Amino acid sequence: MALNTGLRSLSSKLLLSVDSSLAKSAQRGFHSTGAKRMGGHGGHDEPAYLHSKHMYNLDRMKNQKLTMTLGVFTAFSIGVGVPIYAVIFQQKKTASG
Repeated sequence: MALNTGLRSLSSKLLLSVDSSLAKSAQRGFHSTGAKRMGGHGGHDEPAYLHSKHMYNLDRMKNQKLTMTLGVFTAFSIGVGVPIYAVIFQQKKTASG
C-alpha cells in the first residue's frame, strides 16, 4: 500500500513538472517572418532590362498593325488548334486499340 501511494505521488509530481515545463515553452499566437528585401542589385536607377521603361508603349510600336494582327491570329489559332488536335489524337488512339 505504501509503495502504491509512493508511486502515485511520484507519478503526479512527474506529470506536474512535465506539464509546467511544456506550458512555459509553448506559446499560442500568430508569427510571420519579415518581408524579404531585394538587395545586392546595385542602383535602382538602372533597370535590369535596358529598355524596360518603353517596353509596353504599344502606341509607339513599329509596325503596330501588323504585329498586333499576327499576335491575335497566333493566339486564336493556338486556342482553336490545340483542342482540335487533342480530340483527333484521342480518337485515333482509341480506334487503334
